[in-house]
Amino acid sequence: MLHEFLTSNRNALIGRCRTNAAKSYQPVGTPSAADRGVPLFLQQLTDILRREQIAVARDTSPPESTPEYSETGKAAAPHGAKMLRLGFSVDQVVHEYGDVCQSVTDLAVEQKVPIAADQFRTLNRCLDDAIADAVSAYGRANRTLIDDQGGNARARLRTYAVEHRRLVDIALESISVIRTGNVGTTGAISTLLLRTLSGLRTLTEQSLPTIHLTAGNTNVARH
Repeated sequence: MLHEFLTSNRNALIGRCRTNAAKSYQPVGTPSAADRGVPLFLQQLTDILRREQIAVARDTSPPESTPEYSETGKAAAPHGAKMLRLGFSVDQVVHEYGDVCQSVTDLAVEQKVPIAADQFRTLNRCLDDAIADAVSAYGRANRTLIDDQGGNARARLRTYAVEHRRLVDIALESISVIRTGNVGTTGAISTLLLRTLSGLRTLTEQSLPTIHLTAGNTNVARH
């Protein structure tokens, strides 16, 4: 069972994620991935898989009909906001959770431990929720930071550029995750992608007219 594999190899999996993080996060001098969201995600995934096994044994409703899968997303949300404060980019937020999936599958292959299709779907669904909520929270925290910038045309344009780049990064990372085939096209990542594209359109429609208006009525300092 996958939950037993995760329990017995917990430290090894965290170690692999830490190694991948050290390669991906440099030169950002921050705590390792093992000190952030990986241990909590692994524990929640293990608990969900265990409850799933119990439900199947009792021939009760499948876990998908319960809100358990959102647990990983709810826990990932504050972690995503924290990643922003620590100086990480949005792609590093995505890769942190992607490293978990890669570490689990690689170690299972090395140990010749088969992962049942339904359990692999559970893993991907939990990752889907965690990534989507972490990235969304990261974006909200980032938006709060840039909203406090000045009101002149130059500051507004700078704010627009930062927000536009953030949304484009989220869209690109969402597509990248979907293209791996590990998440469905109707899951949380796909919903995040659609919401991000809508946000890009709204940003353009609302921000650019205001910037032009401000530029036409405000003396912007020239350097």
